[in-house]
Amino acid sequence: MAAIARWCVQRRIWVLVGWLALLAVLGVTGRAAGSPYSDTLTLPGTGSTTALNLLEQAFPGHAGDQDAIVWRTSSGSVRTPAVRDRITAMLDQVAAAPAVASVISPYSARGAAQVSRNGQVAYATVVFDAPAAGLSAPDVTRVVDLAEAARAPGVQVEAGGPAVENALRPSVGISAAVGVLAAAIVLFIAFGSLLAMLLPLAVALAALVSGLMATGLLSHAVTIPSAGPTLGILIGLGVGIDYALFIVTRHRSNLKAGMSPPDAAVRALNTSGRAVLFAGTTVCIALLGMLVLRIGYISGLGIAAAVTVLFTVAAAATLLPALLGFLGLRVLSRRERRRLAVDGPAPDGTSGAWTRLAAFVQRHPAPLAAAAAAVMLVLAIPVLSLRLGSSDAANDPAATTTHQAYELLADGFGPGFNGPLQLVGSTTSAADATAFARLGGTLATEPGIAAVSAPVAGHGAALISVIPATSPEAAATSTLIRQLRDTVIPAAEGGTTLHVYVGGVTATNDDFATVIAHKLLIFVGVILVLGFLLLLMAFRSLLIPAVAAVMNLLAAAASFGVLVAVFQYGWGLRLLNLGQAGPVESFLPVLMLAVLFGLSMDYEVFLVSRIREEWAVTGDNHRAVRTGQATTGRVIIAAATIMIFVFSAFILSGQQVIGEIGIGLAAAVLLDAFLLRTLLVPALAHLSGRANWWLPRWLDRILPHLSIEPATPSSGLPSTAVHGLAERPPALNVGTTRGV
Repeated sequence: MAAIARWCVQRRIWVLVGWLALLAVLGVTGRAAGSPYSDTLTLPGTGSTTALNLLEQAFPGHAGDQDAIVWRTSSGSVRTPAVRDRITAMLDQVAAAPAVASVISPYSARGAAQVSRNGQVAYATVVFDAPAAGLSAPDVTRVVDLAEAARAPGVQVEAGGPAVENALRPSVGISAAVGVLAAAIVLFIAFGSLLAMLLPLAVALAALVSGLMATGLLSHAVTIPSAGPTLGILIGLGVGIDYALFIVTRHRSNLKAGMSPPDAAVRALNTSGRAVLFAGTTVCIALLGMLVLRIGYISGLGIAAAVTVLFTVAAAATLLPALLGFLGLRVLSRRERRRLAVDGPAPDGTSGAWTRLAAFVQRHPAPLAAAAAAVMLVLAIPVLSLRLGSSDAANDPAATTTHQAYELLADGFGPGFNGPLQLVGSTTSAADATAFARLGGTLATEPGIAAVSAPVAGHGAALISVIPATSPEAAATSTLIRQLRDTVIPAAEGGTTLHVYVGGVTATNDDFATVIAHKLLIFVGVILVLGFLLLLMAFRSLLIPAVAAVMNLLAAAASFGVLVAVFQYGWGLRLLNLGQAGPVESFLPVLMLAVLFGLSMDYEVFLVSRIREEWAVTGDNHRAVRTGQATTGRVIIAAATIMIFVFSAFILSGQQVIGEIGIGLAAAVLLDAFLLRTLLVPALAHLSGRANWWLPRWLDRILPHLSIEPATPSSGLPSTAVHGLAERPPALNVGTTRGV
């Protein structure tokens, strides 16, 4: 890192030009190539995916997305001539619009059932010529505009469905801007310098823009969901600002200690920069660990986030030292420069509130550790009732047309109408068709079912639409799906070659939650083992990585407890304007565990690497822990505060899924930084004493060395050991030899 940092400082103009050229090339190439994001969710081996495949073969003309235009009259019937003429004219325009294959009107014989029993609500089915993910936003928006133009006094018209949902999804730009503004305020308070405040923001934004453009290009080769860029913005902003913050803080400390700006930058990159490289690599590995689930949608999210983090590490290692070279001493405030000129160099972290807090933790490690652990365990209690699922349009902002269309359909046709189940049977013989028809009659008497359509025959398969009595995200709907698969359908299949599968969006979402739940423990085990091995190689200790693994589990459980309380129990949802209570989004546990694991490793690495650095100098565990906490506590809290603000800002998007991610990650960072790294980890390190650094000699010999701190002839623990515990190492001349 020292050689790279020195090269970037000395050739800072070329580094800056190189980054500007990279952004230009990515921008031009991305604009020309486009970004073919795909939201197709396939779950091989599940009943919903098999049903989808049969439908595509049996009804090839229905491959496009099907959305709805819904209207309601405040008085009278939707069949009155004035309403009928107005709506029919609008539907004719929609049928002629680009990307629309056909429109099924309730005023036609085919759509006669599309009027509610009281006659006040009706809907038209709009069949597009492509799946929702393959439709352009302007084409779908055109349909929505035509529908809304038909509104009149006493006639409410709304549009809903997957394509409409995708096209009208609000931008997260405002949320990102609020997060950046909040980060700027925290940085200015922390540094007291406008230029020092701008440095992390500039580096993070350069990395974020380049990472997003690279993700768009990568979507041509790898399936990446449309939510990938949003996730990249959310994670890239927080991580990018934090990484730059750690390095700039160390650089400023080096300047205050009397080092020249070039040497200070090189030293900062060779110490904190190494920790950033290690932490960033760990975050990328954790995100790419989502590939082990072998779910295309989840893998795409992990890849998108990992690409963004990779660019943040690259920017912190190259662009940041170049910018530090341009600024020189101006990265310090005027008052700090005057103090340096008058009073001379001063050591960092030798006084102040963080030193007093570190001393307090050293004096009372047991009660503080017990109190912090108790708080985390109490917050984790709700996780015992965690239910995974997928939110529906009822959780869209109340003013949106998708939410209004959902409510109109629920009022007119029942809550389950928004999530029909599709029972698809492979009818290869007359006996199969007869058995499938009998199944339709049986379904009509099953509890939990509001309506059943007549069987529709296709090429080698037939379809029955089932309307549950409950909403798509209700637990009772999931119970109905299991009942159909486990009891009702097997009874109908008996003695025939008929095979029936339950499909549709609701069944797919339910299968998604089931697959995630079954693979969750495997994923947790993979990332915990990975983290243990990385920290074992980095810190040459058995206890430190074991404690880190437990801390990760505590942070995950507590943050999921907060999620369950807010989104499943509904505590505070009205204040947040994020929809109604329901299940936690299915993919959220995997995503949050990967991100949380990476962010926890960040704070663990920055804290423990500084503790180990002091241990290597003094061999005094209490002093090492106290000094490490005192010198890193302020920057860890500042970094965590920035992340909390950035993540929380995404609540403003009004989207429940994005709000869940924001609240979950904000809670995880808050608990990790303010409780675990500030109290529990240092307290346990004091209680453990020299056992923190114990490693059997045979294991030390076979383990590869993964150094975070720069290697010097006298750094690290000596090879002589008593029962595997290193003796006190000789002191190092930190001011003259370390890190340069």
